[in-house]
Order: sequence, then C-alpha cells, then structure tokens
Amino acid sequence: MKRQIKARPESWTLNSVFNISRGAKRVADVVVVEIREGESIGFGECVPYPRYGESQDQVIETILAQSQKLEEGISREELQHLLPAGAARNAIDCALWQIEAKRNEKSFSELFGLKQFRPVRTAQTVSLDSPEKMGAAAKQLGKGLLKVKLGPTDICESVRAVRHGAPHATLILDANEAWTMEQLDETMPVLVEANVKLVEQPIPQGADGELADYDSPIPICADESCHTSDTIKKVSKLYDAINIKLDKTGGLTEALKLRKEAEALGMEVMLGCMICTSLSILPIFALSEGIEFIDIDGPLWLKKDRPGGCEFDGVRMNPPTHLLV
Repeated sequence: MKRQIKARPESWTLNSVFNISRGAKRVADVVVVEIREGESIGFGECVPYPRYGESQDQVIETILAQSQKLEEGISREELQHLLPAGAARNAIDCALWQIEAKRNEKSFSELFGLKQFRPVRTAQTVSLDSPEKMGAAAKQLGKGLLKVKLGPTDICESVRAVRHGAPHATLILDANEAWTMEQLDETMPVLVEANVKLVEQPIPQGADGELADYDSPIPICADESCHTSDTIKKVSKLYDAINIKLDKTGGLTEALKLRKEAEALGMEVMLGCMICTSLSILPIFALSEGIEFIDIDGPLWLKKDRPGGCEFDGVRMNPPTHLLV
C-alpha cells in the first residue's frame, strides 16, 4: 500500500536556559515525521543535533530525498540500510513502529507484550552553572535521581555543592566530553566521596582510548562515543556502560539491537534523550524494562509540552496516553 510522507520543523521554547559544556539552549528545535498508510497514521519526532552536523533543514532534506522509497512501503529493516544512524532515520523508524501497531490493531505497548508501559524513575538535570546556583537547583529538585552537567572548571566545587544541596539524591555526572584524562583522575576522589554512581562521557570521543588502562572506582558511561551496535565491541573495552539515545541510534529498531548486544557484553545500559517533546519520549518506554538509570526529562524543560504528553510526579515519568501531535 502506497504511503504518504510529510516532515515539518517545530520549535519549542524552554522554561529556562539549559547549559552544558558545549553551550546554552533556549529552544528545542525538532522535526516531526507523519506517515499515512491507508487508515493508519504514525508520527515520529527527532532532534537534529549540531554536535553531529545535523540541522532541521538538513534532516528534512534527507527525509524528503528518500520519500519515493518510503512511499513505496519499505520496512523498518530496509530503512536501516537506506539511511545512516541519526535524527532523520529516528523520526521515520518511530513513525513506522506506530504504523505497525495500528496495522495490527494493537497499542504501541502491546507490540512489546505489555498492556501498557509502566512509569519509570527519570533523572532530573542540574544544568551547568556556578557551583552556588547548581547547589540551589539540586536542593529544589530534591532526593530523586539527579544528572549533573559539568564543564572543565569548578568540577569539585560543583559536585560538592550539588551533594550538599541534595544529600539523599542519587547522582550521575555528565561532562559532555569536557574533561581531560588528568582531570578525571584528579577529581575522582571527590566523586567517590560524593557517592556518584555514574560518570558520563568525561573524555572527548576519539581521545578516550586512555580509558582502556584506567581502573575507575565509579562506572564510566559512553554517550557521544557510542551510537550503534557496529562499534559496541570497541566501546566495551573502554567503558562500563552506554547511554542509548534514539537520535543517535537512528530509531528504536537499532536501539533494541544495541541494548541486547551491550548487555551480552556485560555492559550497563542507560537511556537518555535530547531536549524534546513527549513524542520523542514515547518509544523510549519500549526499552525501559529493567533499566536502572533513565534520563527522559526532556519535556520537563519545555514551557509547554504536547497535549496528552508525559506526566511527571516528582520522581517517575508516566508514559503519554492520548498524545496529540
């Protein structure tokens, strides 16, 4: 059956500035893909990421360049070979999953043997700022799971301030490639003292070979250094865990494969997202069973989410029920 494919850019204003080591974000720029197949409609959302050379225009151009093949009805499996991993493939892949569910007269969760997806504990992000402001933000967020963004300076001061502000919180640190190996080694005693549970991507991708000989007392998680299952064996020699994001894997299809292969190698798996709407979050629930560290607070940074989006109770994120796109 011939399909109809549409792709549109959207911009969602944030409720406050989101700072990481690479810069500040005030707006979430996304691309939404709509696929119609007979009476079935599927939607997918992706977040083009400049770190990987992506933009809204580039992603839409990539999608439309393949519109003929998409309209002819290629499968999710064929899509993996048609487009490389990245935002464009993610939006299409997730829309095709929705089409598959509706074609089989099932809810999205029923494709994975669940009547409905369960709520999950999500990290809340402490944005990069002065140590004092980060400590105050941690105090306001409370005692759940906190993901702390760090840069190349004030590392120890910021970690201590966050721990003081949230003495009972579970802490994950994310440097977004901002540290050197020397900084990681020098700050590790403070991270251990603060009872940090996971350190995410401390060293830049491509310079992280030094981790192979580093015996870390805290698990180190790959983010920018791990996109797909093609490189998981190499990554497993450097890292203890990986952060799976659909915009990196190019969709749920590859994400499911990556999780399986990472766990087979004894690696811990974390789930993450970009700053996005609940449309990007919905497919992640299909991966969430049995995962300890989940970071899907992207919609919480928006001034306004999509109607029917995820609901947050202060600790757990509830899956969207009647999401309107």
